[in-house]
Amino acid sequence: MKKQLFGNSIAQSCVYCEHSATEGSSQLCTVHKTLKNGKCKKFKYNPIMREPKGMAPLKSFSKDDFSL
Repeated sequence: MKKQLFGNSIAQSCVYCEHSATEGSSQLCTVHKTLKNGKCKKFKYNPIMREPKGMAPLKSFSKDDFSL
């Protein structure tokens, strides 16, 4: 099995689905499918729609850390 970009165990979410569209603050399905048990049969993962996590806070350094 080919390894996916973000791993093979991606939870189904309309936010990452290729068939979803954002209108204002709501998600719409372009295939007009209903969810059963929180899953859709037409779910297709699209890594482009995934929003990256924020950066970790930077460690603070003092002037002594850079002296020899």
